[in-house]
Amino acid sequence: MAEFRFCPQCASPLAWQTQAEDGGDKSRLRCTACAYTHWNNPTPVLAGIVQVGGQILLARNAAWTGRRFALITGFMEAGETPEEGIAREILEETSLTVTSLKLVGVYDFQRMNQVIIAYHAKAEGQVKLSPELVEYQFYEPQELICWPAGTGYALADWLRTQDIEPRFMTWEEREAQSRDT
Repeated sequence: MAEFRFCPQCASPLAWQTQAEDGGDKSRLRCTACAYTHWNNPTPVLAGIVQVGGQILLARNAAWTGRRFALITGFMEAGETPEEGIAREILEETSLTVTSLKLVGVYDFQRMNQVIIAYHAKAEGQVKLSPELVEYQFYEPQELICWPAGTGYALADWLRTQDIEPRFMTWEEREAQSRDT
């Protein structure tokens, strides 16, 4: 993740500075000339466990190496609710229409400075992928394997609601899968 170097208000350099804030001293990137502070707050990301009939759709992003399949995800946009956002993302990325949504949970993904808001989405229609995605597969819920971070925890929580004990891939399996072509 790129680090900001200049102030967006006055173009002066930013520097790590420690100042007293509510709750104590906090080190943040701050402008050396004006009062600007780069807060670096987490970005909200939406994730959908997309169910069509009795199966779960996972897709592979065009930018990924290997053959990793994952939940449908995307950024929430200004002016929309999380529910509107995930329904939009599912429609944009798969051409499927969401018929019902249920919040699964909220998960931190600190490695990417994100907060993931995950939903179980029932959807219908014919899958037609956006250029962002290159491949999809349907899985029976009991076949799903969760990765040990972010959306994997959301999937595990949803599986438990289906009386399915989640299985997690090991980091070694994840690395081998990312090398697999």
